[in-house]
Amino acid sequence: MLLTITLETYIRSSGMTGMVSFKHAGKAFAAANSLMLVLPSEAFAETCEASTSVFNMPILLGVAVIGATVGALRRQAKIESYAPSLSYAPVGARISEDEVIIDSRKHDLILRLKAGKNFLRNQDPDKAFEEFKIALELAQDLKDPVEEKKAARGIGASLQRKGKYKDAVNYHSMVLAISERGGESSGNTEAYGAIADCYTEIGDLEKAAKFYDKYIATLELD
Repeated sequence: MLLTITLETYIRSSGMTGMVSFKHAGKAFAAANSLMLVLPSEAFAETCEASTSVFNMPILLGVAVIGATVGALRRQAKIESYAPSLSYAPVGARISEDEVIIDSRKHDLILRLKAGKNFLRNQDPDKAFEEFKIALELAQDLKDPVEEKKAARGIGASLQRKGKYKDAVNYHSMVLAISERGGESSGNTEAYGAIADCYTEIGDLEKAAKFYDKYIATLELD
């Protein structure tokens, strides 16, 4: 029998709803859950028999710390590969030199996305926001959902860097809405993680827990 506990359940059961410093603890617990999904049940059998409450298991805490450390390093390496010091930055698509872009708006759109990405790397979220905003309008005019999601994600990342977490949630949620509309889920994992981080910064731990659970679930599917 496998043991799986959602973050939302853990938050409510352990009385953590009033705490603000959730970010690392939440990810640690999420990582522990993810790790327990792939380990054999025998690894936890002795612990489960020794206590009637899963929240009193010292081994669970150890697993959480180890899982969080490994998971955080892997995620950080991926993040820094395209945007150092920034979570969930948009990834600009590479264009081959021989690719011909007929529509000038498409060309402008790609240039705006690249410019926004560079501004984020250079710690200038204000200029990044402006570039991604224009890119979003161009993508909507071109009815290009893939580029629209990149632009929306870029705006959300820019707003996060500016400390405007509620506004950032709206744009990260736009990524999810575009995915649902088009039946294509690229970028959803990053959006779930970014929304969870925003709610953590705001202090809404229950909503943060829900989105961390979705983030972990999509990681497992990927």
